[in-house]
Amino acid sequence: MAVFGKIAKWAIAVLAVIVIAAAAWLYFAPPALIRVATAYSAKMVCSNAFLASRPGDQVMSIDVQAPGHPLLGYVSANVDPVARTVTAGLLGVFGRSQTVYRNGTGCAVVPDGDVTAANLPDLGYLPSPDIAALWPQGERVELSTDPRLAQILDDPAMTGEGMRAIVVVQNGRIVGERYGVAFNDLTPLLGWSMTKTVTAALIGILVRDERLSLDQSDLFEAWSVDERAEIEIADLMAMSSGLEFNEDYGDVTDVTRMLYLQPDMAEFAADKPFAGPRGETFSYSSGTSVLLSRVWQNAFDDPDAALAWPREALFGPLGMTSATLEADARGTFVGSSYLYATAHDWARFGEFLRNDGVWDGEQILPEGYVAWMREAAPASEGTYGRGQLWLRGPDAGTPEGEDPDAGFDLPDDTFWLLGHDGQSIAVVPSRGLVVVRMGLTPSKLGYKPQAMVEALLGVLE
Repeated sequence: MAVFGKIAKWAIAVLAVIVIAAAAWLYFAPPALIRVATAYSAKMVCSNAFLASRPGDQVMSIDVQAPGHPLLGYVSANVDPVARTVTAGLLGVFGRSQTVYRNGTGCAVVPDGDVTAANLPDLGYLPSPDIAALWPQGERVELSTDPRLAQILDDPAMTGEGMRAIVVVQNGRIVGERYGVAFNDLTPLLGWSMTKTVTAALIGILVRDERLSLDQSDLFEAWSVDERAEIEIADLMAMSSGLEFNEDYGDVTDVTRMLYLQPDMAEFAADKPFAGPRGETFSYSSGTSVLLSRVWQNAFDDPDAALAWPREALFGPLGMTSATLEADARGTFVGSSYLYATAHDWARFGEFLRNDGVWDGEQILPEGYVAWMREAAPASEGTYGRGQLWLRGPDAGTPEGEDPDAGFDLPDDTFWLLGHDGQSIAVVPSRGLVVVRMGLTPSKLGYKPQAMVEALLGVLE
């Protein structure tokens, strides 16, 4: 018995050493997957808490843990409303990540822990919308009483699981809208990759002002010594730059490293090697959209002026008073992924594109620029436009190589803004239609808003 007692004591001691060593490893050198998980959690909680006034625990359980990797179920987040920071960790302790909120430029992950460097100038607030004026000049809406429209918008199969907002615009007026539980027309919602199209519009305004040109090359000093020097802005816009970038969200890849482990996202993306040839291979990449943000921001001598400019040049004129384009910890706008705006404001942007970049009679984008954006990028086989938008709808559940719009009767001029987890704006210029659909709807659910758009076209004239 004494021998067995000694063995048991040794086993317990060895187990204790293993546990302590594992805890020390997780604390001092956590794997990248854990750091991505905690940074993603902190970022989602931060943006939703400070921009949308949603409770942090609700965001963690509904937005982060329910649809995400099983590891996220063991992550907890703490919101500090005074410091305007959020900290998240595995079991609250391991792989801790921090985010900081900046007024006007939103939340940023701070992977290096330098919150001071991540703080940016306070941009203040855009003027409140006129609640009495009719949309889009104000926020008042006069909804259609057509029961056929109501039937479509009240059908869960049409609006999709996890729907948070639907806004239907016909000939410049909101005729129908629906909101999910706990969401309304005042809730800023994340557009994910719909932000890419907003970045294309910002570049278009600078093209109008002759501060950028689409054929501009020699975009970064580090590229001057190799083939990357020949990459043009138009190549980045068309996702055909030839740069290497892994956009897979299922693991620790280029896109997740960039969004959650890098304080300077543009520097990370610019460091990717040239896989070439440019213009000949379509490679959807959030890295190139972040590079486009850095390119247009570099057109300003004053970095602070660049930070304020989206509001001055686009959001203010369109009345998108809720819009917050978030910047990373070094002040580059995350023009690939991080624009929060209400569904009404996303609809304003869709209507702006439907009207070829004209708003209230003012030509904000260069004449013909939206038509150029909608031209098929040569390397995309007709799926993607030159200007960071889609020529076909979401492909959730579509077999690889098949047309996601097959079986739907949609006008030939329909184009789309698409984002992760079911964000979409369908624009149909020939029918005067814009349909915004926001939600938390992972692609594995197979939801396609094409059916809803088709049905709406059938009842709206």
